[in-house]
Amino acid sequence: MINPIQLDPDGTLLVLTGAGISVASSVRPFRGQGGVWTDDPEAERRATSPELLHRPDLIWELYGPLRPLMRKATPNPAHLALARFQKESGCDVRLVTQNVDGLHHRAGFENVIELHGNLLRSRCSQCDLPPFEDAEDRPRPCPVCGALLRPDIVLFGEQIPEKAGEAAFSAVMRCDHFLAVGTSGIVFPAALLVQSAFNYGAATTIVNLEPMDPPSPFFQREILGRAEEILPLLLEPPTLKPSALL
Repeated sequence: MINPIQLDPDGTLLVLTGAGISVASSVRPFRGQGGVWTDDPEAERRATSPELLHRPDLIWELYGPLRPLMRKATPNPAHLALARFQKESGCDVRLVTQNVDGLHHRAGFENVIELHGNLLRSRCSQCDLPPFEDAEDRPRPCPVCGALLRPDIVLFGEQIPEKAGEAAFSAVMRCDHFLAVGTSGIVFPAALLVQSAFNYGAATTIVNLEPMDPPSPFFQREILGRAEEILPLLLEPPTLKPSALL
């Protein structure tokens, strides 16, 4: 039996999502079972190479082929459950994601905080051209300064965008319940976010396919299973008729 998260009408839920929430949408994680880099260690070596930071052409070579796959992906019941809960619960529901697939947007969730950017957007590698949705999968010059465009993602060795980081920790300070989904919960930024939420007095829950190893003292509740099966049960908007939870 899965008991739904209970929030007061004026309560705030903060959700952190990782790669595990998108597996049912046929978006492969980078690490772990079935991961892109698990199957191809050379790709991980290239992705973590400092050279990548200064070579937009290499960024496209590595990440460009993933764009068509992410465009074909569709939100699964976990993404849809989060979007529905935001719209129907009457509570303040915020979402921080480590994913770059844009599926929360497509599910209808509003004001997603993207810690690692969005692979389906591009930005200039040199100037301040704002990121934009991009249908191309190849390197080409910026229309403003002529430098090469690049996917709008955070690479190894780059900082999380300041605005996204500030928004995430601002939400942590105000949340009544912190929910992590599809992430181990023991590495940055999940570990820091849940620790902060716990210290501020929030209830904390993690939903993941595998148990935490080692366990985190900051998660009070651990639910093991597939996000697409658990979230529709865990996030029952009070305006909806409860479903069978067995």
